[in-house]
Amino acid sequence: MNAYSKRAWLLLLSLGAAWTIGCGEQAEQPDVVLRVVNWGGAQVESDFMRLERQITKEFEDLHPGVKVRVEQIPGHGQYAPKLLMMHVTGSVPDVIHLDASSAAVFIDNGVVRDLAPYVEQDEAAGKFSLDDYFESVVDIDRRGDKLYAIPLDFTPMVIYYNKRLFDAAGVPYPQPGWTWDDFLDKARKLTVFPEGAHNPTQYGFFFENVMPFWVLWFWTNGADVLSPDGTQAGGYLDSPKSIESMRFLIDLMTKHRVTPHLKESSAAGVDMFRAGTAAMDMKGHWKMLDYRADGLDFGVVGLPTNGVEPVTVIYETGLAISKKAKHPELAWEYIKYLTSRGVQVRRVASGLAISGNKQAAAHFAGNPVEDAFIEVVKHARSPWGATVERYPFIEELGREMMEDILYSDGEVTVEQALKDTARLIDAAMGKDGSRE
Repeated sequence: MNAYSKRAWLLLLSLGAAWTIGCGEQAEQPDVVLRVVNWGGAQVESDFMRLERQITKEFEDLHPGVKVRVEQIPGHGQYAPKLLMMHVTGSVPDVIHLDASSAAVFIDNGVVRDLAPYVEQDEAAGKFSLDDYFESVVDIDRRGDKLYAIPLDFTPMVIYYNKRLFDAAGVPYPQPGWTWDDFLDKARKLTVFPEGAHNPTQYGFFFENVMPFWVLWFWTNGADVLSPDGTQAGGYLDSPKSIESMRFLIDLMTKHRVTPHLKESSAAGVDMFRAGTAAMDMKGHWKMLDYRADGLDFGVVGLPTNGVEPVTVIYETGLAISKKAKHPELAWEYIKYLTSRGVQVRRVASGLAISGNKQAAAHFAGNPVEDAFIEVVKHARSPWGATVERYPFIEELGREMMEDILYSDGEVTVEQALKDTARLIDAAMGKDGSRE
């Protein structure tokens, strides 16, 4: 790509335009434009972005006269509402990146179509096999006999640990099957208070007030936010086990001082794990891109538990076809291509995620970090947002609840905060889980 084309490409990205391979100002117009919608805004040039464009170009070469236009929707929390508006106005894309955290919004509102007929037809012809994909990941977008997306990639949540900081403190690395007590013991030993200092210069754990992350501390204690059918918060979010879970998190910041208080992490303005001032963090596979770029020597392990079986969550991206797609057959060919073994091996080599294709994921077996991620998948469940349409709203209430507790300096108790938030959730959802 010459300098002019590169500048033009970056300009198009900044305007939220399509991923295209420029061939000059007089390039012929394509016969068919396949619109693919993803989240995110303008991104810097990277090896992964170049690979994505190359893969797109290869698909176009296999389908003469076709141009793939990938449109990105920028802004936190804007993807779902803007895509729903596209659906209402009729300006719909053909292929939709479906995030498990908000899949129910699109499935329950009829935005995406059932892919089961496409799967059955191509399986009968020997052109596709759903068995090539992780069953637990496929099931996230399944509703009975209907299937609304094919897994592109996914990640469970794990604990990352900085080996250099563990080694310097003489603390053994965490091992599968560890407990909350083990976690707290290691976090204390890895928190460094200089003599006479009020705040640590190094924390044992880095906490962020993002409910999709911290809700897992509820799960690993046998608690949850909602009833098993996803219709009620009262009796669950404010249960004794949930109270115990929230107290544990608050105590990490206010009593044990092994993780920064929200005020401290906000003032620092950096990711403390990446900066080397926190020894552990809870994140997904995508963070490896940053950690490798930073030169961190890290390991991963499953989440510590408190008297329950190991558990984590699967955050998945699937590829779906819009109910009103102009080119549904071509969209299906694109989905099959992008999720195929050969393409997936190249995509996930970056470390962005684990391939939903089992053969592609197995390609990286033997790497201790990848093996640890695959082992954790055995204990993973889908996020509430995959089945509860209003769950993104619940996550926002959870974030506010955490702030209310921590910034009130003890005036808002854990018990009262959980009870009040459960009441708000139930009022918003209704007794049967439906919207008001």
